[in-house]
Amino acid sequence: MSYIGKTPTAVPLTSSDITDGIVSNSKLAQDIISAETELATAPADTDELLISDAGVLKRIDASLIGGGGITQADQWRITADVTSDTNPISSNLERVDGTAFNYIGTGMSVSSGTWTFPSTGIYHVAFTVRGYMSTSDTASGFIEATTDNSSYNKVAEATWGEGGSSRSNTATCETFVDVTDTANVKVRFGTGSMASGTVLESDTNYNRTCFTFIRLGDT
Repeated sequence: MSYIGKTPTAVPLTSSDITDGIVSNSKLAQDIISAETELATAPADTDELLISDAGVLKRIDASLIGGGGITQADQWRITADVTSDTNPISSNLERVDGTAFNYIGTGMSVSSGTWTFPSTGIYHVAFTVRGYMSTSDTASGFIEATTDNSSYNKVAEATWGEGGSSRSNTATCETFVDVTDTANVKVRFGTGSMASGTVLESDTNYNRTCFTFIRLGDT
């Protein structure tokens, strides 16, 4: 363009010169994302992403994006036999160890037989019992849960024996626990109807009687 007189001094374009919403997606380069610096690790909870919320562009923390897979999984066992009705089972407990074992997340904690979950969420909780019967009788292992850290209710039960004697049996009971509050939602495990000579069997090298906890997703 030619000018009459002196050529105007060039002035840099600023954000105030551009009307809001005027830059459309067709004006953006196709490599606007792939050309940027790569994040080569999993995003931190506070890292931010862009998302279309019903057509409105918004930012969202990575911690709020679902589908991250299992974040907590743990397994424990008893290391000494239980020989009488016990509720809760509170001693001789150890996290599983040994060949090829590992757990995910921070894991469960237990105090006086009361189990505390590491974070909120929906958990799969299982109690596997191996019991020996010296008489023809039936014994049980059960899971109890509380939502107020006080009043417990039985939520699952397994029995072994079923009329047999001088033999060992294995049974499992399981349930889903909705942990909305880690301070109040807890579980414990117990045994019942154990006659003289009945044993809940244990081992410190491999699982006989054990407890399994897997976080499946958000509450």
